[in-house]
Amino acid sequence: MVSITIYVQLYKMENAKKPYKKERVVLKVLHIPYGSPMIELCKALRMKGIEATSCHFYDNKFKFKPDLCLNLNRKNSQEAKAVLDRFLQEAIQHYDIFHFHFGETFYPDKRDLEILKKAGKKMVVHHHGSDIRLQSIAQKNNPYVRVKPEWTEEKINHNVELLSRYIDHAIVQDPELHEYIVNTYKNTHIIPHTIDVTRFTPKYPTGRPIPLIIHAPTNRDLKGTNFILQAVRELKRIGYKFRFQLIENKTYEQTRGLLSKADIVIDQLRIGASGFISTEAMAFGKPVICFIRDDLLSKYPPELPIVNAKPTNVTDVLKKLLDNPQTWSDIGKQGRSYVEAYHHAPVVADQYIHIYKQL
Repeated sequence: MVSITIYVQLYKMENAKKPYKKERVVLKVLHIPYGSPMIELCKALRMKGIEATSCHFYDNKFKFKPDLCLNLNRKNSQEAKAVLDRFLQEAIQHYDIFHFHFGETFYPDKRDLEILKKAGKKMVVHHHGSDIRLQSIAQKNNPYVRVKPEWTEEKINHNVELLSRYIDHAIVQDPELHEYIVNTYKNTHIIPHTIDVTRFTPKYPTGRPIPLIIHAPTNRDLKGTNFILQAVRELKRIGYKFRFQLIENKTYEQTRGLLSKADIVIDQLRIGASGFISTEAMAFGKPVICFIRDDLLSKYPPELPIVNAKPTNVTDVLKKLLDNPQTWSDIGKQGRSYVEAYHHAPVVADQYIHIYKQL
């Protein structure tokens, strides 16, 4: 584990040549406890002069590379507790703002929130999906939605109630998630996924005779994978020629590599909003098929280029796209422009900094 002290030294080296005024106070923000979004966000914040640190509590099969990793899963329970306790105390001494992801904090019972509040620390919570998606609300506008069984409504409500006692500002990535928290926290914000577009070299589809279609589900049931597999089988049965690849159990870098080679990317068909895969695929210049709820379309920018499909019509939507390969490059270029305008790191980072200054 890289210590906070060593990380801060690296941060100072990284920013040593940047022309900041002497009187400028640098915000110090810690992001915990896991997830790839926080890694990209911290990189974006550092571009803006924020001392932002992404820290994972556990290592992971996707080989994400946060700034710090405590590797608690490699320790016994007593050792893990000692490491976490010590890290919390070190973090209190160093950081001004604590940015929690996926509705989790240092401890499952959230007792650290009281400690942080007494220490005068600022806090913000960032919800990403299953940690707030309530089936009872979601199914009113979406008959296809699924939720993770471990995130029961009782668990979600209890967790959010604890968080909102101490935290006034909550962030989500899209309007679908916003409806679950809008009446819970004092201040709620919708900020799109953050990616550094310069790290994605677009490869626009050329309409090759046997195109590659990719689907990368993190959870088959939540993403509607079975409907996609049925569509693939049906289209191949009636004579369509294409390759289909299901990306599972790959590292993040392996998944990125495969996305860059695709002609068409299918994201998800149940949730009703676009995911991180949609954003990265558009950055690569790929046409993306995804289900965006009809009642939410007006809440997205009007130039959203995603090809909308539901479980009930995905076969027809994919068939139409395959029948018109001459449109793929244009859709891909629209996607790239969309990501540059709404998801690019410098653009998105400013929105977070605005919130931090309100705390």
